[in-house]
Amino acid sequence: MERERLGSRLGFILLSAGCAIGIGNVWKFPYIAGQYGGGIFVLIYLFFLLILGIPVMTMEFSLGRASQKSPARLYQQLAPKGSKWHFHGYLSVIGLYLLMMFYTTVTGWMLRYFFAMSNGSFEGLDATGVGNYFNNMLQDGSSMVIFMLIVVAVGFLVCSFGLKDGLERITKFMMIALLLIMLVLAVNSIFMSGGEEGLAFYLIPDVQKMADAGIINVIVAAMNQAFFTLSLGIGAMAIFGSYIGKERALMGEAVNVALLDTFVAFVSGLIIFPACFANGVQPDSGPSLIFITLPNIFNNMALGRLWGSLFFVFMSFASLSTIFAVFEGIIASTMDITGWSRKKTCLFNGIMLFILSLPCALGFNLLNGIQPFGGDSTIMDLEDFLVSNMILPIGSLIFVLFCVSKKGWGWKQFVDEANTGKGLKIKNYMRFYMTYVLPIIVTIVFVLGLYNFFY
Repeated sequence: MERERLGSRLGFILLSAGCAIGIGNVWKFPYIAGQYGGGIFVLIYLFFLLILGIPVMTMEFSLGRASQKSPARLYQQLAPKGSKWHFHGYLSVIGLYLLMMFYTTVTGWMLRYFFAMSNGSFEGLDATGVGNYFNNMLQDGSSMVIFMLIVVAVGFLVCSFGLKDGLERITKFMMIALLLIMLVLAVNSIFMSGGEEGLAFYLIPDVQKMADAGIINVIVAAMNQAFFTLSLGIGAMAIFGSYIGKERALMGEAVNVALLDTFVAFVSGLIIFPACFANGVQPDSGPSLIFITLPNIFNNMALGRLWGSLFFVFMSFASLSTIFAVFEGIIASTMDITGWSRKKTCLFNGIMLFILSLPCALGFNLLNGIQPFGGDSTIMDLEDFLVSNMILPIGSLIFVLFCVSKKGWGWKQFVDEANTGKGLKIKNYMRFYMTYVLPIIVTIVFVLGLYNFFY
């Protein structure tokens, strides 16, 4: 069966960026940038994006394009006979499923908040009332399951129409709409009375703040953000590499995707900080920023219902773009393993993922007695830990070693593939860095991630 192809280069860049752009861009990047020295943090982050994120993404794209396969089968095409590299292919597929087992629930939260914001459910609620709304949503098991089911059904329905007619067409529309909505929201926030204080907090380099946080902590946070923001290590980028032609060299494409991802993370801060400071609210990180702090602010804002609805459309699009992209990875892997048609694969995986996502959706209510890490931890925390702290960094390390090692694909084959086409090329002087230094940096990210999680 001939492999499907994306219709355009723009489609490829928007799909890859859509996979990378997720809720972490919005509820984590602005907060840690503000906390760790503003403009200085952003510069350190960009440095690590350049030396860590872009090389690993270039390798993933290259593996996909050279093999013309999903992560489940790419090693069988490229690895030396008799080697064991292909075991990582199955780990990648497990990672794709695990990521979706909790991401579908969080995306369901975004959709629910969009409906609640647009129908006026938050109007008249004080700060406690908004906090209670979020907690009540988590306690409502049936509603959590229904919105998760909607996300799973929509995701596989879009993917079932095919790569070009379903996934590419819908993602293009969503990503362009997302970027336009973000710009409108950012302009609105920047011109709020009192918003300039938030801009100063976010953007002005603050050496003292960096010193207070500890320079090592700032560097580690920037390195982590640069690594995790691009969804590397589970083969999601390799999938899109397998759908493109040889017209463009792949490092330039990785730069484009990384820039788009960074743009969304950066503009999120322009939306959030001026709004928080204009309303005298300290910005928080994580879910409480999105689901408690910001709805409070929209409540006290002129045309708050409109701005709040637009914000949660933007958040829903950011989440769904990741859902569609990772679902495509799951579908391509299943088709490679079984030889099934796309429609049959979508139906099978739709049912599978609904069942697999139930523990997370019910982990805040019916199954809240299951606390994998003690305290208030949930099933979602366990699934997130396995993906973010284990599968992504280990997977990235294996991709890097496979591309540079003589016992793997090898440097020459990797560079020949990556440099085919017009655009930014990998140079020979990069070989020492990519072969010896890059694996060490990825290992450091892995070890520090485990240390920070447990200590």
